[in-house]
Amino acid sequence: MFSTIVVGTDGSETARSAVALALQIARENGGTLHLVAGVPSPSAVTVPAGGVHVVDPSGGGQRSHAAQRMLEEMAREIDGVEVKVYTAVGDAAEVVVRRADEIGADLIVVGSKGMRGTRRILGSVPNRVAHKAGCHVLIAKTT
Repeated sequence: MFSTIVVGTDGSETARSAVALALQIARENGGTLHLVAGVPSPSAVTVPAGGVHVVDPSGGGQRSHAAQRMLEEMAREIDGVEVKVYTAVGDAAEVVVRRADEIGADLIVVGSKGMRGTRRILGSVPNRVAHKAGCHVLIAKTT
């Protein structure tokens, strides 16, 4: 039923629980698992007194490379399932949904972190994914 599964992860323990659930679903369905990480946009800071606007010249490059290495390391630990990794600079929820759309995913799995309290109101990743996704979304109970 689910042959193309996208799972969003930032490498945290709660996100690893979502990855484990996505992996189980991929194994049960003979599917491909896509590990996806969104890297925050380059820093832009405005200094109130001088009105100076400073942009991170790295363009998020170092963070993107670190995220790519983290996903590749996670992928090496997985046996018996085809795993692909993808990172992009941008909002985590938008990166996950965009990637799922690009590859025609059947299912997106994300952890439940941020679904309670103030973060839920301000817009958690799982909440935004659930509202924007063009496929099934499973929010794994990770907190």
